[in-house]
Amino acid sequence: MIQNVTLIGFGAIGRSLYQRSAAQVGLRITHVVVPEAHAGEARARADAMKADVQVVSAVPHDTDLVLECAGHQALTEHVLPALARGTECAVLSIGALSEPGLPEQLAEAAERGHTQVHLLSGAIGGVDAIAAARLAGLDSVIYTGRKPPTGWRGTAAEQVVNLDTIAEPTVILENTAREAARLYPKNANVAATVSLAGLGLDATRVRLIADPGVSENIHEIEVRGAFGEMRITMRGNPLPDNPKTSALTVLSALRFLHNRTAALTI
Repeated sequence: MIQNVTLIGFGAIGRSLYQRSAAQVGLRITHVVVPEAHAGEARARADAMKADVQVVSAVPHDTDLVLECAGHQALTEHVLPALARGTECAVLSIGALSEPGLPEQLAEAAERGHTQVHLLSGAIGGVDAIAAARLAGLDSVIYTGRKPPTGWRGTAAEQVVNLDTIAEPTVILENTAREAARLYPKNANVAATVSLAGLGLDATRVRLIADPGVSENIHEIEVRGAFGEMRITMRGNPLPDNPKTSALTVLSALRFLHNRTAALTI
């Protein structure tokens, strides 16, 4: 049986997901949800890609699965109602869960609809290990995010440092994961994901760094607890169409879609 999937968002992530999932057996992206004001642009992009997909302004009631890749507002506008009526959803904009009460709202909506909401790992690895280690107790979780200055353009970092002239690594934020996700919602999804897998948004420490000496998005995680210690460093290439987003974000969503229909999953 083919699963019909609706994408919320058709930006760089959504378009890459559509293209990469086209050959996947047992799954079909049938709709993309965008604001009405952006519908014409989305249709033009779909036509240019020769994408057999309908552009709509709301999630169809007959879709089997919703995959959100649009940003924070999409969770309250589209994901919550879809969950409440029983549609399974997967979320990439984990940073949105820094908003007080939103994780609980998502869980309650899923319970009302007798379904599930999946928080995808996105640009980071080791989430399964952190979540497993949490069951025995964690002492500390520290996340450091390092990107080239271009990766911080259009963010609050421009109020902290001159991104055009910095010559050495510069800390632009050192705070909790909740504050990092609030101030850098398009950059700090990884911090929110790590925190939700581990100690939570207010107990996870975050450092964000603009580094002119790197060309990649670098993620470093240090975890200590009853299980022992873990250190993870990941150097991710950004999406060509969006330097603020790691290419692994798209691949994590593709893995999730693959596991929906594959006979053997990991």
